[in-house]
Amino acid sequence: MTNITDYFVLPKTSVEDVIKKMSNLDQNVVFIVDNKNHLLGVFSNEEMRDLILLDKKHSLPIDVFMNKNPVVLRQGNENEFQEIIKKTKHFYYPIVNADNVIVDVFLKKDIKKMFADRLFSKLPSDVHTAIMAGGLGTRLYPYTKVLPKALVPINDIPILTRIINNFKKFGCQHFDLILNHKKEMIKAYYAEEKSFDLNFYEEKEFLGTAGGLCLLKDVIKKTFFVSNCDVLINADYAKIYEFHIKEKNLITIVGASKNVQISYGVIHVKKEGSAISAIEEKPTFPILTNTGMYVLEPEALLMLKDNQFMHMTDLIEQCLKEKKKVGVFPILDKDWLDMGQLEEMEQMIKALERKADE
Repeated sequence: MTNITDYFVLPKTSVEDVIKKMSNLDQNVVFIVDNKNHLLGVFSNEEMRDLILLDKKHSLPIDVFMNKNPVVLRQGNENEFQEIIKKTKHFYYPIVNADNVIVDVFLKKDIKKMFADRLFSKLPSDVHTAIMAGGLGTRLYPYTKVLPKALVPINDIPILTRIINNFKKFGCQHFDLILNHKKEMIKAYYAEEKSFDLNFYEEKEFLGTAGGLCLLKDVIKKTFFVSNCDVLINADYAKIYEFHIKEKNLITIVGASKNVQISYGVIHVKKEGSAISAIEEKPTFPILTNTGMYVLEPEALLMLKDNQFMHMTDLIEQCLKEKKKVGVFPILDKDWLDMGQLEEMEQMIKALERKADE
């Protein structure tokens, strides 16, 4: 049962505090209300992305960035709810009375019950996803002494299967696995898989997090996804794809918004002389981190030399040097699960267990 007040914030709450609050909610949305719960606006993933991309200060109040004209459902007009939701296709709807007071909320789980996933956007049917599944996984010893990293189970389901299932939810049916270490085990595990199109491409030597994509030059002809095989991204993949196309990026990085705390007091010095202007005790700074999931145009593959080692970060640096457009699609830190190390894998398991209980 949703406690709707968990999703309420006052208009002068700082952006930083709102993002912290959203990180503890089931859904990435808050409703800005006054002291009597009159709806003033909404702040969701869309507003959060705009704020991050515009590099705005997180100390500012949320009413500066909220959507002041959200779509609402009106109490007493329940017969119109389905039609409004079909037309607008949001993941959240405040339900307000005649005085504009929020009396309930419709969240994604409620909408899924009503429409059984038929409402949500899908990827084009011919989209491919390349998964870099050839790494040694040395940071996951002792698991990877026996298994390839791609087959390490997370609550009895291999991480690679979880990644594939996430893409399948959005209609993706074509997967290209770049293999190397313990490749025969991965091929054997998926040998009988018939529910989606799966192809294997074998590196002769380790080529990094991007080099192996050279094997797809004759395969990929349209916009495609790339994912490392140790990350799970809880986001709308169709919106990521649409964002990439709209922005006309050669590469779009899915970036997680994190607040990094400095463990010391930070001194700010005036421009001239040795006098200080301020001192902050253990301040936090917002950053965007690379999650290991990307959208690429096939032209990016032409920048790869055959069988040459290259990390994705190297490819991105090369794009920037050549003035090619690279963009970022921000998500909240809680929507990125990484199992690159044992501690992170344990955190991923706990997060998925919590989600299963919701």
